[in-house]
Amino acid sequence: MARKEKQPVHHVVMTDGKRAIIQQLLQEYDIETAEDIQDALKDLLGGTIKEMMEAEMDDHLGYGKSECIERSDQSDYRNGTKQKQVNTSYGSMTIDVPQDRNSTFEPKVVKKRQKDISDIDQKIISMYAKGMTTRQISDTLMDIYGFEASEGFISDVTDKLMPQIEEWQNRPLDEVYPVIYIDAIHYSVRDNGLIRKLAAYVTLGINLEGRKEVLTIDVGQNESAKYWLSVLNSLKNRGVRDIMIICADGLTGIKEAISTAFPQTEYQRCIVHQVRNTLKYVADKDRKPFAADLKKIYHAPDADSAAEIRDKVEEKWSEKYPRAMKTWRTNWDAITPIFKFSPDVRTVIYTTNAIESLNSTYRKLNRQRSVFPSDQALLKALYLATFEATKKWTMPIRNWGKVYGEMAIMYEGR
Repeated sequence: MARKEKQPVHHVVMTDGKRAIIQQLLQEYDIETAEDIQDALKDLLGGTIKEMMEAEMDDHLGYGKSECIERSDQSDYRNGTKQKQVNTSYGSMTIDVPQDRNSTFEPKVVKKRQKDISDIDQKIISMYAKGMTTRQISDTLMDIYGFEASEGFISDVTDKLMPQIEEWQNRPLDEVYPVIYIDAIHYSVRDNGLIRKLAAYVTLGINLEGRKEVLTIDVGQNESAKYWLSVLNSLKNRGVRDIMIICADGLTGIKEAISTAFPQTEYQRCIVHQVRNTLKYVADKDRKPFAADLKKIYHAPDADSAAEIRDKVEEKWSEKYPRAMKTWRTNWDAITPIFKFSPDVRTVIYTTNAIESLNSTYRKLNRQRSVFPSDQALLKALYLATFEATKKWTMPIRNWGKVYGEMAIMYEGR
């Protein structure tokens, strides 16, 4: 595991000049507490901005404020100041912006129409990425920075992400992905006053270097062969030419769509989901022994042995749980591809460890927001959560060289 790079520590170096400034601050502001320091810095920031803007005006006009220049000799001249409220790292403050007669002055330290000088947009986006609601963000900004940001303002800030999301959703992809996982997480979304459940379908690829990559996130569509065909065709339109294995749960129409879009691609039913779907029919007291029996199936050395074990498990539990094993038989053709491979490859293919860690990040959104105000708000949150999660993806999958080598031999000549 790569070591986390340590952040540089700021070491305060005192100089005679700094000591003089600090003594002046203590005398000028009667500082006794840390809050007094914040107030002093806020006042100093306002004064510094004012002096910098006055210097910018001097440069713009070509003469200083104290210089006596006849107005008749100038095409432009000072025309007082105009108050402007801005948000800063120390809270909201009012500054005096110098004006000129011709209104041609373009300040640089605080630009026209700029209402924030504390990188607040990035702070809002960061809080949104962590799953906070617009109300929670607004309350946090008030608590920490001392100014109120309306929910509409926060929504406007995060809406700036939409072109970036669209660009990311349409970016070119690699030509070959040995493994792709598709999974769904459900969220409650408000739609015209009603609350409905929407699925977020996440497509995660493992590239030739063994690194995880979220390929796309789709929100709100109904599962069908037509829908999944459009998803897979969009991957083709972005450059994907071959996928060795697609691992997914029993998504409606996915098998038919794979055979149409990527006819040589193998569809592997997700074993983790298969086991979960089986155990939901089983009483708590029997789940541990039942799960142990199921493990013998997907750890079998080959497909024939697995089928024999499956039949024995079905016979053992059928009287008590007649519906539990039904899907193992009906989905057997999508379960068996794993038996072509060694345990190392099976671990990559049939488990969803790669996507489960990502899903845990997405599930935090559900815990922090019971209802999303719109499907667009959900997409923004998922996009930001994705980038938070993928910051940690610095290493390839374990034993990837061996895994890919075996897969490449198995699918050679396709």
